[in-house]
Amino acid sequence: MRILVMNPNTTASMTASIRATATAAAAPGTEIIATEPLWGPESIEGHFEGCLSAAAVLDRLATLDTPFDALVMAGFGEPGREGAQELLDVPVLDITESAAQMAMMLGHAYGIVTTLDRAVPQIRDRLLTAGLLQRCAAVRGTGLGVLELERDEERTVEVVIETAREVVRAGAEVICLGCGGMAGLQEKVAAALGLPVVDGVAAAVKFAEAVVGLGLTTSTGRSFAPPRPKTIGCWPLSTHLPLERAQGSACNTEFSAQTSGI
Repeated sequence: MRILVMNPNTTASMTASIRATATAAAAPGTEIIATEPLWGPESIEGHFEGCLSAAAVLDRLATLDTPFDALVMAGFGEPGREGAQELLDVPVLDITESAAQMAMMLGHAYGIVTTLDRAVPQIRDRLLTAGLLQRCAAVRGTGLGVLELERDEERTVEVVIETAREVVRAGAEVICLGCGGMAGLQEKVAAALGLPVVDGVAAAVKFAEAVVGLGLTTSTGRSFAPPRPKTIGCWPLSTHLPLERAQGSACNTEFSAQTSGI
């Protein structure tokens, strides 16, 4: 089984961290490949950047010739998942819903620790749309920007733990890490809190393995039917990028063998 994990921003170091967490969670025999868009924001901290990222991710998926059996979208609360479900004929999971679904299996109420406070409404909207908000005790921002998460891991862990304690005081029994850039921090945070901590990347990988293993994929009966054929001017953008831009982009990730998942 091959799972593609898509970092929604163009920061390659974050892709590497996400890949490592996904690989650690994967079962023997599951191959993890990871990439990011050819263009778009270096981090996502709001609706504008989220919408740009959604287009860039769909562009990347539409032009990617590497085969895979499931897609994990590693943006927390960002849009675009539904578009990928229409585009692909393999299961598509995102880390927001995967983290929340797993957390609800482990406690009565869960809470989310994310980056900036401005991300909180976006995450709450995503949970509301997914029908998962009712059992969410709180969503709190750490005040750390996405790119700040990688600068000082010790400080990041300290702030995440401090914020998680606020979420626990609000009634959470399980903590979800609310950013793909927090991948790999769950063990340290769990040790400090004495409570389960769910990393969305790891949760999505395990759900992807289960869905593929059961021979299931996205329903095309109505909501996620394939896009209707029509002319879309100058899209996908990747096919129009100058050669030097494509070669110099952060997403020159090496992939192994090929099967078509698109």
